[in-house]
Amino acid sequence: MTLSPIPYKDLNARQKENYNFLKVSAVLADYGFMTLRLTDDWQGADFIAQHVDGETFLKVQLKSRLSFDKKYRGKDLHIAFSHDNDWFLYPHDELLEQVLKLKGVEETISWVKQGQYTWPQIPKDLLELLKSYQIGQLA
Repeated sequence: MTLSPIPYKDLNARQKENYNFLKVSAVLADYGFMTLRLTDDWQGADFIAQHVDGETFLKVQLKSRLSFDKKYRGKDLHIAFSHDNDWFLYPHDELLEQVLKLKGVEETISWVKQGQYTWPQIPKDLLELLKSYQIGQLA
């Protein structure tokens, strides 16, 4: 049998989500986390990351880009996403507070009407802020 990689762009939305879950799970394994995919968003989480210490559990929402959402506030969620082959994992509420101070997101139509804000391309100042949340690279 000969295996050949399939281009990410050729995957449908559900396949991309599965692919991304497996990729971020591999990165988190390097930090001692095992992941458990949830069949339904539970308290906003797509999956749980359990550390080998048996005490640390992270509720994680998987996104395709840097994202914030009012509905995630106060849920102790982490957001995982990849950008330019780098994986990031950040505590939603903690980073949101920093971003609100820097970017004026609260005044945007997207935030006011839809309750969410995302960046298709991340500004340089936010990339700098994200450095401390970088957890690895895609292989």
